[in-house]
Amino acid sequence: MTDFLMPSLGADMERGTLVEWRIRAGDAVKRGDVVALVETEKGLIEIEIWMDGTVESLLVSEGATVPVGAVLATIRGSEAAAALPGAAAAPPVVERPPAPPLPPVAGPAPRAPAVLAPSAHPAAGAEPRRRVSPAARKRALDLGVDLAAVTGTGEGGAVTSADVERAAAARREAAPAVPAPADRQAAMRRAIAAAMARSKREIPHYYLGTHVDMTAALAWLAAENQRRPVTERLLYSVLLLRAVALAAREVPEMNGFWGNDVFRAATGVHVGVAISLRQGGLVAPAIHDVDQKPLDQLMREMLDLVQRARTGVLRSSEVSDATITVTNLGEQGVELVWGVIYPPQVALVGFGKVIERPWASAGALGVRPVIAATLAGDHRASDGHRGGRFLAIIDRLLQEPEKL
Repeated sequence: MTDFLMPSLGADMERGTLVEWRIRAGDAVKRGDVVALVETEKGLIEIEIWMDGTVESLLVSEGATVPVGAVLATIRGSEAAAALPGAAAAPPVVERPPAPPLPPVAGPAPRAPAVLAPSAHPAAGAEPRRRVSPAARKRALDLGVDLAAVTGTGEGGAVTSADVERAAAARREAAPAVPAPADRQAAMRRAIAAAMARSKREIPHYYLGTHVDMTAALAWLAAENQRRPVTERLLYSVLLLRAVALAAREVPEMNGFWGNDVFRAATGVHVGVAISLRQGGLVAPAIHDVDQKPLDQLMREMLDLVQRARTGVLRSSEVSDATITVTNLGEQGVELVWGVIYPPQVALVGFGKVIERPWASAGALGVRPVIAATLAGDHRASDGHRGGRFLAIIDRLLQEPEKL
């Protein structure tokens, strides 16, 4: 038997509210399936499962708020998955010997019909199992009602379909109001403040900056986009993401996590993209394996990620997997960005807007399109020499855009 836990969806997350189960007891699941919807300070997150198996029981009711690491469900016949890269808390699964289902975790009244663990077979000497009509049992499964909490009004206290319907209606009436947008925004600001305060308090930042000549990159991009339909054209921001990912692969001290006084280099390059939300706030979900994907695919995934982030539909792996973050404030007219590292990551790259400025090249002075690139590095994991090499690689890669 395997416990499926409330995952850590960022260094600033302490607890989450289970909004919706998308599985039921008895369902087969496979790695990567979305099994639940959880609300955090940063919005609604689709929770993916990291194992294969069959759902034995659901132990937390919809609407309950539980801490990171709390057992949400038990999975039978599963393959324990590796912990999420960069997860700051306990991994999402823990092997344990078979045990009877636990009672649901206490929490506030649910906002939707609760889905709870099915009743276990009584042990020797226990009270006999209560009577439930087949129709009531099926209706309880459909509505996600815990039969143990239903009062039977049938003959001999048997639970009927009408009893199940009344229990489901009572839960709906007791559902708490959905938080107002202002409340959600305030909670997000508190979460961001907590993470950034921790970052500045614990991480010894160092900062480096350089200017990159974008003449070659923009010329190549213009020629490339002329050959493409409008719907398939590229933005220069995907060139920046790709260059950062390839540089991180060459300088692994920039791509990983600091925890327990040890740096752990990440096995993949998952670039977090800082996205401002229309209602206020900021998220930085990850695009996975950026160093291995062509520009076309990166463009599609980046646009999809931005759209889903702004409509509040992100996945847990996107929220928790980033190994290095990129923030690009050029669209806001910012020339220089000096960022704050998001723990437990060890580096953040900032880009400003492309501006025309005097530039000397091969002994001649002219005007070139130039972008400022900055690096915030964690001095525990790297130093200025490695950071300088990292920025130099980004510069070199952007001079040869056809190779990105």
